[in-house]
Amino acid sequence: QVQLLESGGGLVHDGGSLALSCAATGPTAGINIMGWYRQTPGKQRDLVARITNSGHAIYGDSDKGRFTIFKDNVQNKVWLQLRLLTPEDSGKYYCNAEMIDGLTDHWGQGTQVTVSS
Repeated sequence: QVQLLESGGGLVHDGGSLALSCAATGPTAGINIMGWYRQTPGKQRDLVARITNSGHAIYGDSDKGRFTIFKDNVQNKVWLQLRLLTPEDSGKYYCNAEMIDGLTDHWGQGTQVTVSS
């Protein structure tokens, strides 16, 4: 099954930037969409950004023009560039891969992003 490995989280000051990456391994030929979701304790995972194999990107409400997602279909990797971060952006960021069957998706273990004020 598809496995997702995230990296790039960490601690950053208010107004700073981070770049997250996610590499997919396994039967990746069936991946249709990859994306990032953020979760804070006690709350559901919210969409940060997702991108199709054709490069069509959709951003969640937290973006406000600050984030950029891009994908390498050959390497099966997706990156999320986060800029102008605020403490409200803190949380655990999870990589997600949606399969072409429209029924199956996979999640990574998550990477923590903490923005200090």
